[in-house]
Amino acid sequence: MNQTNPKKFRAKLRDYLDLASKEPVRIQRRSGETYVLMNEGRYAELQNEILALQRRLLGMSDALTGKGQEYTPGDRSRLKRFQKA
Repeated sequence: MNQTNPKKFRAKLRDYLDLASKEPVRIQRRSGETYVLMNEGRYAELQNEILALQRRLLGMSDALTGKGQEYTPGDRSRLKRFQKA
């Protein structure tokens, strides 16, 4: 990940935007605050990955605590919420 400060970022905005399409760019202020500039498509991929991992974790948690339901092949009762009323 490349790193810059706001002054350099403003001076070479186009270059940093081109670079951010390939890899994230870290921008750090004097106060220590940091920001990351990245491609929106890659950001969406990361968000989807986080959501999938959270769902898996919740599923595993349900299984460990006994809240999960056993799946029976051919049982379509779990699909009721997707059917039109």
